[in-house]
Amino acid sequence: MDVVLLVKAAIMGVVEGLTEFLPISSTGHLILAGSLLGFDDAKAKVFDIAIQTGAIFAVILVYWQKIRATLVALPTQRQAQRFVLNVLIGFLPAVVLGLLFGKAIKAHLFTPVVVASTFIIGGFIILWAERRSPAATRIQSVDDMTPLDALKVGLVQCLAMVPGTSRSGSTIIGGMLLGLSRKAATDFSFFLAIPTLIGAGGYSLYKERALLSVADLPMFITGLVFSFLSAWLCVRWLLRYISTHSFVPFAYYRIVFGIVVLVTAWTGWVQWAD
Repeated sequence: MDVVLLVKAAIMGVVEGLTEFLPISSTGHLILAGSLLGFDDAKAKVFDIAIQTGAIFAVILVYWQKIRATLVALPTQRQAQRFVLNVLIGFLPAVVLGLLFGKAIKAHLFTPVVVASTFIIGGFIILWAERRSPAATRIQSVDDMTPLDALKVGLVQCLAMVPGTSRSGSTIIGGMLLGLSRKAATDFSFFLAIPTLIGAGGYSLYKERALLSVADLPMFITGLVFSFLSAWLCVRWLLRYISTHSFVPFAYYRIVFGIVVLVTAWTGWVQWAD
């Protein structure tokens, strides 16, 4: 058993869990962390996507009461049916555009410089979104969303195909710009993550199955476990945080972190691997 590899897997799992649901881009952080750790070959890229499933289990656990109540009411209650339909509608654009453009994006845009640039751009977009008038908010709960609202958020989610953009950042900030309250946008982002990330993880494992073997199981299990634990802590904290705070600190984090990556890349202080 390669202990060093398991330590790297644990670190990557923590990075995934802590960043997946914050508007700071888990993929971007995984690319940067993998570059620093030398954990960035083809198998590592499959690993990065697969361990998102651990983070999703954390969301399912945190939202279990809502999920269970929806499943129980699904056969008879219109509100539960509309909620599930909205999640599926929001999920659909990622499936279509991911199949069409996912391979090309991974081949050309998964680089530290691209990640750093989108970090900075995304930070300024968050600042702009947070300065909008609260009067623009028209949806207070995910149960108030229409199928058209869900489709719009689903289309915005596709921006996160560009690494460094942030899936949660796209859906939360995009949802706020479309009229959702901060709480409604965050909740729908989490629910939308369930089919999106499970689907992406399962598809990636199936597509790249020739790269994998039974010997890789300890690495994947380690990453999943640490991803689950760190995501569970992060989601619980974020839901408390947004009740009294804005996303402005995350915007400044993105801008500063992006500048640091660009400066260290241009000066050669850090050898970021492309």
